[in-house]
Formats: sequence, C-alpha cells, structure tokens
Amino acid sequence: MKHLSIVVPNGQNNLSSIVGPYKIFTRANDYFESKGNSRQFQIELIGTEEKVDFYQGLFTVNPHKKLHEISKTNLIIIPSLNHTYLDAINGNQEMISWLSSQFKSGTEIASICTGAFLLASTGLLDEKSCSTHWSAAANFREMFPKVNLKEDQLITDENGIYTNGGAYSFLNLMIYLIEKFYDKETAIHCAKVFQIDFDRNFQSEFSIFQGYKKHGDVEILNAQTIMEKNYADKISMESLSEDLNLGRRNFDRRFKKATSLTPIDYLQRVKIEAAKKSFELSRKNISEVMYEVGYNDSKAFREVFSKLTGLTPQQYQGRYYKSI
Repeated sequence: MKHLSIVVPNGQNNLSSIVGPYKIFTRANDYFESKGNSRQFQIELIGTEEKVDFYQGLFTVNPHKKLHEISKTNLIIIPSLNHTYLDAINGNQEMISWLSSQFKSGTEIASICTGAFLLASTGLLDEKSCSTHWSAAANFREMFPKVNLKEDQLITDENGIYTNGGAYSFLNLMIYLIEKFYDKETAIHCAKVFQIDFDRNFQSEFSIFQGYKKHGDVEILNAQTIMEKNYADKISMESLSEDLNLGRRNFDRRFKKATSLTPIDYLQRVKIEAAKKSFELSRKNISEVMYEVGYNDSKAFREVFSKLTGLTPQQYQGRYYKSI
C-alpha cells in the first residue's frame, strides 16, 4: 500500500484544504476497495507538533505522526497557507527541509493554493511551472522569480510536482490526483459524490486583474496609471513611451520586467477587467460594453475576452449577472 502524507504546517492556515483532501482520498480508497481492489493509500496527517490550532483555537488538528516518523512516503499534499507567507515559511523550516529530502528520494508533491509558497521555498519549483491563487501572484513572483508562474492555470503537473490555483479549486486537483493514482472511474465517482466539476482547466474566469505595482519603476508605474485611467481611449504605446521620455524598445523591456506583461497585454487585461465589471453589474449588450472599454472590432474583443477569461462574453454575462 502506498502512503499519502497530508502535511499540517504550523500557523493559522486553512483547515478546509487539510480536511478536504483527507475526506476525498478516504472516499476514493473506499470506492476503489469496493470494486475488488486493494486500498491505494494509507492516509495520514503529518506535522511537527502534537497539535495545531486553527482560527484562534476554534478547531484543533492532531496529526497522526510527526515528520521524523515518516522515512518514506509516496505522495505529499501541502495545504493552503494564510496570507502571512513569510511567517509560514519561517515557522516551518523543518517541514521545508523534509519536503526537499522526500522529493529527492522519489516522492511526488502536490501544493494547494498558497501552499505553493511553502513548496517554492524548498527550491524544487525553480525553473518549473506552478500555479497559485491569482490574488497571491504578485507576491509570489516577487519572492520566487525563478519559478515559471502560470496564474491562469488551474492545475500544473511537471516532473512529479502538482500545483493548483486558489481557494476551493483544490477540489479539482484532488480529482486530478485520484484519476492519476487510482483510475478514471474512481475519479468520476468522487466528482459526483462531492459535486465537483470534472473538466475545469483555468482559474482565469475568477481572477480580478489588479496589475503588479510594487516594482519600484516610477516611469512604468506612471504608464500603468495612465492605462488604467484612460483604457477606453485609443492609447498609442509609441506616444506613451515618448511622454515618459523612454525609447519604445526600452519602454517595452522595462514594462515587461516590472509587470511580467507587455504594455499591450497589460492594456488588454485592464480593458477586459472593465468589461467584466460591466457585464456583472449591468444589462448592457456586448456591443455597448465593447465600445465602452475601447474596442471597435467585435471579433477582436470576443477573442481577447475568451482568451483571458476562458468564457465568451455571452457566457460570462449569463453566469455572473444572473448570480447577483
């Protein structure tokens, strides 16, 4: 039987992403066994303390074992952290070392949401793809510039390391892992029992574009402000770079370095974020919203909108306007 370690980091982190994997994998074990197979995993919560409190002591988790008692495990799941990432990293150095040594001995590792911060601090994600919650993307890029962050991706899978986007999208990662380590029938069963969408691939539908502003480049920050205030106007990047006393190539290079996006991509995301808000809060039709955010070409607007959200404008408005 394989061994699954769901780690319980020290600190006020997210209990749901510990309980959720435990319940889903337990159900997968039960179903797999009911079909005449052997149970796939021994599932245990692993930590460095006898107990870890959550939500100011309202809940307490008592890990089955401590890290030093696990010499070898097959799969590790790292839960979502609180938003005090540095505190979480500093308070879990023993766990970080253990994660690194386990991976180097052949263990596979999955991180949930902001658990990617703990995983990235091992160095194992350097030069690899990774996802995390869209709201934590800017902080993640700043702390781990060597990691290839894919903030629109719901799940990444690379060389035995799995990561996923934010919040309750960890449920999709669990179904993905169950299909990988059990079979598709078991994954479909768990998806039905826990009512989890089986085919979600992106978290871009849920993201709110904010634009990274902590880069320290004053001219580029001015350019971002101009774009965000005047997105409905026709903005010439050539003229904008001249207004900032920057050559166009230098402007593009510095903008990409500061924000991780080209100026054109940044402006598109600003426009589409404004369009999303309009679809959410008004009955305006697609053409009205398109002109409102500065597009004149219906085909171009629809293509960019679908690329950045994973939904057509009609689908987005139908899903989010009705839900208000």
